[in-house]
Amino acid sequence: FLGHLALGLVFIVPLVLFGLWHLKRSWSHPNRRAVKAGLALFTISLLLLVSGLLLMRLEGIVEVRSELWRSIFYVAHVATPLLAGWLFVLHRLAGPQIHWSTGVMWSVVALLFTGGMLLWHQNSGQEGASPSQGDKYFEPSLARTVDGKFIPDDRLMREDTCLECHPSAHALWSQSAHRFSSFNNPAYLASVRNTRKVLLDRDGNVHASRFCAGCHDPVPFFSGAFDNPTYDDVNDPTSQAGITCTVCHAIESIPGPRGNSEFLIGQPDLYPFALSDSPLLTFINRQLIKAKPAFHKRTYLKPLHQSAEFCSTCHKVHIPEALNHYRFLRGQNHFDSWLLSGVSGHGVASFYYPPKAQTNCNGCHMPLVPSNDFGARDFDGTGVLSIHDHLFPGANTAMRSMVDTSQDSLEIHRKFLEGSLRVDIFGIRRGEDVDATLEGPIGPDVPTLQPGETVLIETVLRTMGMGHHFTQGTVDSNQVWVEVVVSLNGETIGHSGSQDQIGVVDPWSHFVN
Repeated sequence: FLGHLALGLVFIVPLVLFGLWHLKRSWSHPNRRAVKAGLALFTISLLLLVSGLLLMRLEGIVEVRSELWRSIFYVAHVATPLLAGWLFVLHRLAGPQIHWSTGVMWSVVALLFTGGMLLWHQNSGQEGASPSQGDKYFEPSLARTVDGKFIPDDRLMREDTCLECHPSAHALWSQSAHRFSSFNNPAYLASVRNTRKVLLDRDGNVHASRFCAGCHDPVPFFSGAFDNPTYDDVNDPTSQAGITCTVCHAIESIPGPRGNSEFLIGQPDLYPFALSDSPLLTFINRQLIKAKPAFHKRTYLKPLHQSAEFCSTCHKVHIPEALNHYRFLRGQNHFDSWLLSGVSGHGVASFYYPPKAQTNCNGCHMPLVPSNDFGARDFDGTGVLSIHDHLFPGANTAMRSMVDTSQDSLEIHRKFLEGSLRVDIFGIRRGEDVDATLEGPIGPDVPTLQPGETVLIETVLRTMGMGHHFTQGTVDSNQVWVEVVVSLNGETIGHSGSQDQIGVVDPWSHFVN
């Protein structure tokens, strides 16, 4: 494709000059049939060149983004060479005899050149080393690389390159929980440091912590750095990468529904000069992508990215026996929870159903946002270019206090979560016996309480507008409880769910998780 562009650009000036010179020279030629065929050939050749230039998306000069017009130019660019060949034959048949052997020779040269370029492309990838343990390196994580080899870290940390064409998506991702999934998240850093320390003392290695790495630390994990017991989890660049653009978009298949990072990830094929430090070659690489984005799209945006199963690989978790030396224990599981709900359209045991089922996670957590990015489209027919939100609204709002994210991103999460959970006081039981008579449901009359009386308050927590259970995170990072404050004339007379001076929650509180 690069050769195609280069030859096209090289031939523009000579072809136009030759065409004008030849047209002037032969305008009055008595062989009118040859003149007419030549004029048609020159016109078609100009259309071929113009359509090619318009398809190139030259930065700062012309960038046709309309899908309709690009389709028209593409059809023109494909059809005009065929017309040009036919008109050339007509033009030459009206004049001197055609030397067919010359055409055959150049056809052979073109085929050999194409074959050589294909062979070069297939062998131009950067090979990763193979783990000494083979596939066992990845255990107990369920993630694997396509070829069983490591993926060089610089192939997974290419977000600065993504920024050049997708600034809106990059800006949203940079504020997301995915961006801060790894050692750049203080809560996770403390948890995994402790896990690795315990494992090192227990097993003599940190292998079992790979269970975490498949989802949280993909860059050091797939590049082979994670297993080092002295891995610098603060200063090593891979420790601060999080879940990068490439990590998600390089996933090629999902072997099963078990979660725990059960996916196959490969080293993406790149356009020429993608890894070059030369500004000129980098510019050429960018123009190649813009001129023919179909290959880029096939590489980085697959049908699986639109599926709930894709998200399930990391949002469905179990603790494996290799980690706890005990047994399988289910962790957070948003996928099965969603799949069995009325929201997914698959479950019948639900209190409510939306007007239209949400067939994947993206419908809620990647809503459309206006954008002028290279990949933006008019998805909903409103005439507004948009992309899917890479902030992934709905993240833990406590993250703002731990990492450097903006107040605006916090407000987006907060607004998204508003009204997602409702707490109702359903009734009361007088005395300390949980089997005492239930007075409820409350309303419209409210029970009268007596001074000094002990009362058990029956509450109902109900998710509203959610497609899965309320938070299912680990209690070391997501501690959720119900706080009840009872007051009389402005004076607090009862309090459940309070915290002491150092933040420890009253153990008699009702904990959600």
